Formats: sequence, C-alpha cells, structure tokens
Amino acid sequence: MVGFFIALLSGALMSIQGVFNTQVTKSAGIWVSNAWVQLSAFLFCLILWFATGRESVSALWKVEPKYMLLGGVIGAGITWTVIRSVSALGPAKSALLIVTAQLAVAYVIELLGLFGMEKQPFEWKKLFGLLLAFAGIALFQLSGGE
Repeated sequence: MVGFFIALLSGALMSIQGVFNTQVTKSAGIWVSNAWVQLSAFLFCLILWFATGRESVSALWKVEPKYMLLGGVIGAGITWTVIRSVSALGPAKSALLIVTAQLAVAYVIELLGLFGMEKQPFEWKKLFGLLLAFAGIALFQLSGGE
C-alpha cells in the first residue's frame, strides 16, 4: 500500500515540477532551466547522501550493463520534453499523454523482459486498460481539452 501512495505522490510531484520548469524556462531558456533542474537535483541528492547514507560512489562502476548509468541523460531528456509539452499543451493534457505513454512503454518492457526486468505474461485485462487510457485521451480531446 505504501508503494501505491508513493506512486501517487510521484505523479503529483511530476505535474508540479513540469509547471515550475515551464515557468522558469520563460525567463531563463530551456537549456538553462534544464541544467538548473539537474544541478539542483544533484545538490539535493548530495545533501541527502551526506545526511543519511554514504553508500560508496565507487559502486557505480560495478553497475552492469554500463548503459544503465544513462539515467541522468534520460532525465535531462525527460525534463526537456515535459517543459516543451506543458508549454505547448498545458499541464493537464500533457500529463495525460505523458502518463499514458509511460504506461504503454512500461507494459512493453514487462512483456519483453527488457532492461533486466522480469518478463511478465501477456494479460488481456492489461491491454484493455491501456486501450481504455487511449480512449480517455480521445475523450479528453473531444471534450474541448484541445
């Protein structure tokens, strides 16, 4: 149950962050804004690392496969795409599309067992849920969601 609430909090924080980052971009530009997001996240993580843990940084070099270390690069891409989508579509529509894309890609990753995830069997009810999410996008569009 804790994971459920953490996921809801994550979604809420992503929506708020998208709006904040879009507003910063209006004054500072997209790459300055993106760099600030990554730098402030790094500094915050560094503070928490000093305060709570001190796991070995050298453990990063033991990560296999090495492409798994590209999360920060992907994070910069996420920040850029969220800023651009919120700016172009607004927070509600962009969040709807982002979450639906996340769901679709996550399901493919599960089905194929990609990136070291345990392969899961195909389930019709999950496919139906995904199609229902896409129908929600269409309904949102038709209802004046632009």
